Amino acid sequence: MSRKPRNSKNNLEPTIDNSFSLKKIQPITEAQQDVFDAFGEGYNLVLCGSAGTGKTYISLYLALSELIKRDRTANEHPTKIMIIRSTVSSRDVGFLPGTLKEKMAVYEDPYRGIFAELFGRGDAFEILKTKGIVEFCSTSFLRGTTINDTFIILDEFQNCSEQELETVITRVGKNTKIFFCGDWLQNDLIKSKWDVSGLPHFMKIIEKMPEFDIIEFGIEDIVRSGIVKSFIIAKSQVEDELLINKSKD
Repeated sequence: MSRKPRNSKNNLEPTIDNSFSLKKIQPITEAQQDVFDAFGEGYNLVLCGSAGTGKTYISLYLALSELIKRDRTANEHPTKIMIIRSTVSSRDVGFLPGTLKEKMAVYEDPYRGIFAELFGRGDAFEILKTKGIVEFCSTSFLRGTTINDTFIILDEFQNCSEQELETVITRVGKNTKIFFCGDWLQNDLIKSKWDVSGLPHFMKIIEKMPEFDIIEFGIEDIVRSGIVKSFIIAKSQVEDELLINKSKD
């Protein structure tokens, strides 16, 4: 994302906590601009594509910025952010040491880093969790709930089964917006003989829903670093070569 000196007062959004402020960012690729535009038009969003393109980063920024802009006590507007990940115990989380809470904490680490960058302090994520402004949840604990007045961000949604995806979207209540973020090529379920990604069937349904805008990110949208972009390009070239050689056999 756009990086400006943090001592610039014009680079800070108003705050949801008197002790720290949200850094103001701008889209730096065409796909990111499409996300900002679609969000401003009130769409629910599906952001999919290459790693390192800022899908989760800008989703969290837009949700936080909206919470700041509006009075969080007002009616008919989201008042918190819920980050959801698939941590089904039959998959890799079951092999992690510690209690369920300690296992879940591993999945929260990327968001601590994002919040630290957006607010310029390492404890931002924990502070906002304590205040009830941010919540982290597993897909395993959503059944029977209705999620109102919330920005939902289902991250790494390509790793969800069809049942998990359906569970999440059918929890959406009043005054709630939902973001689906993921990368088709980073599907951990292809390694498992028990689980199958629900993404292909789910996307066919989403494409028929006028409430959603689907925005795809390509290699040209990678902003994490030059080496990430170079790796993705080289990987794509190698995979194309393998396909060509296989077709010749």
